[in-house]
Amino acid sequence: HSHTVKNMACSNIRYGEGVTKELSMDLQNMGARNVCLMTDKNLVKLPPVKAVLNSFSKHNINFKLYNKVRVEPTDASFKEAIDFAKKGDFDAYVAVGGGSVIDTCKAANLYSSNPEADFLDFVNAPIGKGKPVTTALKPLIAVPTTSGTGSETTGVAVFDFEHLKAKTGIASRALRPTLGMVDPLHTLHLPQRVAANSGFDVLCHALESYTALPYNMRSPCPTNPINRPAYQGSNPISDVWSKHALHILAKYLKRAVKDPGDLEARSSMHLASVFAGIGFGNAGVHLCHGMSYPIAGLVKTYHAKDYVVDHPLVPHGLSVVLTSPAVFTFTGPMCPERHLEAAAILGANIRNRKREDAGLILADTLRKFLFELDVDDGLGAVGYTKDDIPALVKGTIPQERVTKLAPRPHTEEDLTNLFEASMKIY
Repeated sequence: HSHTVKNMACSNIRYGEGVTKELSMDLQNMGARNVCLMTDKNLVKLPPVKAVLNSFSKHNINFKLYNKVRVEPTDASFKEAIDFAKKGDFDAYVAVGGGSVIDTCKAANLYSSNPEADFLDFVNAPIGKGKPVTTALKPLIAVPTTSGTGSETTGVAVFDFEHLKAKTGIASRALRPTLGMVDPLHTLHLPQRVAANSGFDVLCHALESYTALPYNMRSPCPTNPINRPAYQGSNPISDVWSKHALHILAKYLKRAVKDPGDLEARSSMHLASVFAGIGFGNAGVHLCHGMSYPIAGLVKTYHAKDYVVDHPLVPHGLSVVLTSPAVFTFTGPMCPERHLEAAAILGANIRNRKREDAGLILADTLRKFLFELDVDDGLGAVGYTKDDIPALVKGTIPQERVTKLAPRPHTEEDLTNLFEASMKIY
């Protein structure tokens, strides 16, 4: 039978200014005796981590700090964190950071709870074996410091598999954090480009999950619910979250980028990130995300502005949004009403516009939005040329877990055309 069953899943979210103060009490309530605190080298010096450390010392929480998380993690950086976790014998985890930190912490929790497992056992097929997770993991509290990945609500951890130069990940409901502590004060330290790029991730989460293949049109139902994917296609519940996130973005993203001190705008974006995370965590994403993995993974020399890292980097949100005008032009014919509705939410006037132009209208709306936010002019501006397209296409093919949710079936030739159209966006 077809998929008429949806599983609605997301982490518990607690939201509020200064909510981090409650963290130690939560750990005490869980009976945690030995806590692993994960973050990155840059955040260690910033207020969000200081707030957590203050709370720990005030309540005498016994913890060890791991601050070697790599921004845009790799299999090697995951393994280093996993080794730390295995040696530490922790009974709870706290991740303070963006998606990179939260995802690394999820992996550390997973493999230290499954010490016999080989690294590729739980990695998504076709790169890994994609085995289901059957053991119970330790509690993980996520304290997101960017308004982007929505990782605090999802069961996905993404990394670069270096020798294949491909992004892949681990997807299992078991990875979902026990609790997401969303404290809007934590976003006030975000530099402009980080705020913009993490906002674009939210934008694409919302647009892609809203236009994903509907849940009842997917291939046959899994024989056993443990095999039901986390990403189930667009569905009425996720639609509400995704649309709500788009409304907030349309109103607040530009303000949040331009003025770091705008607490209302930055708080709203933090919430939009959570909403879109709930939407895509259940509906899934498709082509912008599938194509973004090789764009980030094959980076040559591009160094994104405002990121404190010592390696070339196309930030995830930027790698996702650069293909969005081309992608939504392509998917438009499949669900034109949804494309028009998204364009309208983002400020387009759609009165008397033709359904067959829906994709183009959304694409133009996105171009205008990106231009106003000073986004690089396409893949060409982040160091790619036409000659890179075959490698980019080849890197997208293993991303079947997400690309199969695109509302329009696509060939390698279609992917080639989409990358070509994304070389320059204005």
